Amino acid sequence: QVLLQESGPGLVRPPQTPSLTCTVSSGSITTAYYFWSWIRQSPGKGLEWLGAITYVGNPFYNPSLKSRPSISRDTSKNQFTLQLSSLTPEDTAVYWCARTDSSSYQYDNWGQGTQVTVSS
Repeated sequence: QVLLQESGPGLVRPPQTPSLTCTVSSGSITTAYYFWSWIRQSPGKGLEWLGAITYVGNPFYNPSLKSRPSISRDTSKNQFTLQLSSLTPEDTAVYWCARTDSSSYQYDNWGQGTQVTVSS
């Protein structure tokens, strides 16, 4: 079993940029063939994939977000981090980190999720 846990601020006031961290406490983010993804769900909407970072550290993103996400990692801490710029209330959502199997593109392990509220 792979264990993931999100952490970060629950309330963000622009122009602050939130930084959400996913700590992988079981399994390694450098394990071959896995991507490490960020997903969110806003009220009344479905799941939205934001982006991911591969096991070799290459990030890639959902182009719908217009380059606002930035995903990085710290292999020494077995963590990967999401930052979102130019926040609006539309970014209020529950955010999850999840492991993605590169062969199936299925999310096979999820964190518990964390609520992020964007408010001014």
